[in-house]
This record gives sequence, C-alpha cells and structure tokens, in this order.
Amino acid sequence: MSNKWVVNASPLILLAKVAQIGLLPKLTEQLVIPASVVAEVQGGRPIDPAQAWLRGEGASWIRPDLTASPAVAVWDLGAGETAVLSWAHQHRGFEAILDDRAARKCATVERIPVRGTLGVIIAAKVRGLIPSARAVCESIVNAGLRVHPNVLRDALKLVGE
Repeated sequence: MSNKWVVNASPLILLAKVAQIGLLPKLTEQLVIPASVVAEVQGGRPIDPAQAWLRGEGASWIRPDLTASPAVAVWDLGAGETAVLSWAHQHRGFEAILDDRAARKCATVERIPVRGTLGVIIAAKVRGLIPSARAVCESIVNAGLRVHPNVLRDALKLVGE
C-alpha cells in the first residue's frame, strides 16, 4: 500500500456524500488532488459536499496539473483521470485513487498502483478508522458507486464482514 495518493473526482464526490471524505488524509502521508479534478468536482451539482470540502480543508492538497504523460495521454481519458494518472506516472510511489474502468486499465498497463473508492473503505477498516466497512460500502453504493455485488462481497470478506 502506498503512503502517497493522488485522487480523482469520483472518490472525492462519493466519500463526501457519505461524510467519509476525512478518511483520505488519515490514510496517506501525502495527498494530491490535481486542479483538473477540482474543476470537475466544481462543475457538478451546486450543493455538493465535495465542493465544500475542497474550498475548506481539502484546499491544502490541491496541486496544479502536470503536463500529461504521453503514455497516459494516448488513452484519451477525461481531464481528471489524465491528471491523476500523469501525476502518478511522473511521481513514482504515488497510488492513483479512481473508479473509472478505462483509467484503471491504463494504470494497470502503465504499472501505476491503483485502488478505487471501495479500496479506500477497506483500507479505513483495516486501519481501524471505521467500525464497519459494510455500512460505509452500502452508503457509498446508495450514493452512486457502481460495483458488482461479487466484488463488494469479496472485498468485505477481506475484512471479515
């Protein structure tokens, strides 16, 4: 598990919706949120808890986008995914936190460590930061995370739930 994370919009939005966004800085020594990710979150619904967090506590982790890595740019992903993966590609040791399937495939091909929102919740349970991964996962799914029930079941098994 990496101690440095660069985070995409979907995990920010979902974790904020279920009041668990504060887990991010607790789970990593270094947190980065690229400017393109912030723009994507700010372009969403007018009243979004992720927007409020990014204007407050989360502002300290916002960083300018890097020039897109050519190996990432050829995937033609969204601006946020490209910024996250380019950061992780250019700063080895960072783990990309994102849910997008195509972006995760790019990460795998480019040997960039990756985990999704579900993996963040599992890490929080392992570290004892939440009492129940199942409860948070159910809330995240209700908030919009698309995950196959078998994947969810297997993840919860990892933490004995």
